Amino acid sequence: MDLCHPEPAELSSGETEELQRIKWHRKQLLEDIQKLKDEIADVFAQIDCFESAEESRMAQKEKELCIGRKKFNMDPAKGIQYFIEHKLLTPDIQDIARFLYKGEGLNKTAIGTYLGERDPINLQVLQAFVDCHEFANLNLVQALRFREGASDLGLGG
Repeated sequence: MDLCHPEPAELSSGETEELQRIKWHRKQLLEDIQKLKDEIADVFAQIDCFESAEESRMAQKEKELCIGRKKFNMDPAKGIQYFIEHKLLTPDIQDIARFLYKGEGLNKTAIGTYLGERDPINLQVLQAFVDCHEFANLNLVQALRFREGASDLGLGG
């Protein structure tokens, strides 16, 4: 006689009912486990889809940034307009000034051309651009070095 797996004839009716309930409960648990596995697989598939979509968006944004930089370096006003139209830059004066201040991939001469325009918006951007620079703790020599850098932008005095 196997104590772990007794013959059904050796079980009382109460034990048989209990065994059936245990088997049914086991079956339910296995089904629940399978459902959870399926849900987890779905979540991982959604994450993969989201990540690839995000990578695609980032690649598209990088492509648009590259196009915008090229446009800016050829015609600064059209470049800024492109950045704004493609939501890579807001039309806010401070935002444009910070973008030019960082100057990532932008030609200094093109930046100077944009800042040197006499259009009121360009003059406001120029003021905000100057405000991006920290002069408070500079001595005269350091401030003059900035001026030399400004002449690289075509803004020399």
